[in-house]
Amino acid sequence: MPGSGRGADRRHTAVTSGPGGVMTDEVGVITGELTLATDLTGGQLRVRVQYTGAAEWYEVTGSPLPVPDGSTRAGPDELHEHLHRAVVAAAAAGLPAGLAPALAATGPREGP
Repeated sequence: MPGSGRGADRRHTAVTSGPGGVMTDEVGVITGELTLATDLTGGQLRVRVQYTGAAEWYEVTGSPLPVPDGSTRAGPDELHEHLHRAVVAAAAAGLPAGLAPALAATGPREGP
């Protein structure tokens, strides 16, 4: 994925917010060129966003999301990648109400 990065516990991707922007707890809706980061630890997915190139990070409304144990047969890296991509896609489509409404149906699925 262009503009993607991965640290030890964090994944980040450059994304242009979709219609309505991305709702944050600290400053409300932000729009435009953003960097979205996810951390998957302790059964929770934390999602933060910043204006690309800025120093400040903001918690996306609805974060952290609970990730039930055993929700997929994938390993932790694969699960994190799946969830990260789902959040990036949701941000590109617009998250004006935060995470919960947009991601309610995008949880990991078990394969055949």
